[in-house]
Amino acid sequence: MKLAYWMYAGPAHIGTLRISSSFRNVHAIMHAPLGDDYFNVMRSMLERERNFTPVTTSIVDRNVLARGSQEKVIDNILRKDVEERPDLIVLTPTCTSSILQEDLQNFVERAKESAQCDVLLADVNHYRINELQAADRTLEQIVRFYLDRAQRQGTLSHQRTEQPSVNILGMTTLGFHNRHDTTELQRLMAELGITVNAVIPAGASVEELQHLPRAWFNLVPYREVGLLTAQYLQETFDQPMVAIAPMGITATADCIRQIQQVLNQQDTAVDFEPFIDRQTRFASEAAWFSHSIDCQNLTGKRAVVFGDNTHAAAFTKILSREMGIHVVLAGTYCKHDADWFEAEVAGHCDRVLISDDHTVIADAIAELEPAAIFGTQMERHVGKRLNIPCGVIAAPVHIQNFPVGYRPFVGYEGANQIVDLVYNSFTLGMEDHLLEIFGGHDTKEVLTKTVSADSDLDWKPDGLTELNRIPGFVRGKVKRNTEKYAREQGLTAITAEVLYAAKEALGA
Repeated sequence: MKLAYWMYAGPAHIGTLRISSSFRNVHAIMHAPLGDDYFNVMRSMLERERNFTPVTTSIVDRNVLARGSQEKVIDNILRKDVEERPDLIVLTPTCTSSILQEDLQNFVERAKESAQCDVLLADVNHYRINELQAADRTLEQIVRFYLDRAQRQGTLSHQRTEQPSVNILGMTTLGFHNRHDTTELQRLMAELGITVNAVIPAGASVEELQHLPRAWFNLVPYREVGLLTAQYLQETFDQPMVAIAPMGITATADCIRQIQQVLNQQDTAVDFEPFIDRQTRFASEAAWFSHSIDCQNLTGKRAVVFGDNTHAAAFTKILSREMGIHVVLAGTYCKHDADWFEAEVAGHCDRVLISDDHTVIADAIAELEPAAIFGTQMERHVGKRLNIPCGVIAAPVHIQNFPVGYRPFVGYEGANQIVDLVYNSFTLGMEDHLLEIFGGHDTKEVLTKTVSADSDLDWKPDGLTELNRIPGFVRGKVKRNTEKYAREQGLTAITAEVLYAAKEALGA
């Protein structure tokens, strides 16, 4: 069962909870078994929140299974309305509520009759979409709900701000470095003379949503969340959209140039080229680094990139065109947006892998044996087993990916941070020499052909003795090549003689 499997993106209700808990004074209620309330613990720990997470679980217990929810969900909504006084309560379905075929929309309509706040049912299909898709859909649904109402009530302002302004869409809780990226984007916009009209949903109130149409354009830094909202605003209010992730020197310049084009189309003559040139040549260290001897040491190094669409595509292009690193494989677990990813990385990597099965990417890494991996926490674990360094670039994440210090990934400062991450992820120079002298970090564990299955071959004592004489930093590769040779020859036991034969056959 997929839910019992290690997943890159969680179930849909996690996406809805990320959006609702990102807004200010919005409460979420999920109808689920007790074990599904791990979101509260996860958010409190990872975001280091001092306040309680605004999420309540309406528990599905044996009484609910026997008699149905009856008034339980409605009572929970009304109770939280009195206790928390939120502006909005979002009721999110879960796999459990879907299996039980509970009429949650009916619960919402009945709760609206007594609640002082707004009540909304998250319109997501838990059988068809994942966490990222649900977050994107929920944000668009909430924005649409309040703008439609403002239009009906005549309180919606279509008049754009006097000075150029922007809405930054898709910044959420539990997002990968989202908090730091928000600060860096606000700083970048200020340097361009652009006012930030709104940042949603992180820290925004639902009352602020009626002012979204006043911005001159919308910026969507991450393709995973915010794209549906930007498309809705473009279709409904003719608001232009900039959806280039400003990660790396080249993409940041491309993003700024598209912003320039959007502003010039609105009869505001701006020229950001001097700013781009100044930042690239003098302010950012990333462009200088790309011409340094340190970066030249990376030229031709082989790397694997895997993650969500935005970060994996951005890193593939940064490694390839800005640092001269050979990307042997680029992949994403965002299967719903595979066409976009393949088009983005075309020409920047040898092979594209679209999969949400972590064992597939693990085996591909074991086969390719890159010098470094840039992926999620899952690929980091794979790298540890294979003794390959890994830089984490996307969710799923660990608490170490929520640094206390300032670590943006967007803009010119983000480009500097990416350079450090990439450079420090490779084993270079004296470290490489010392590993060769002292036999690597791990001289005990030998690895199989893949990391998702145990070896089916029997290593005899004399074979193991010869294997252990090989330096640690290449021992894993020799072992895998020997096992491959043995399988091709139909052998089930590996002796010293088989190891020698494999070495001779491979010309090593």
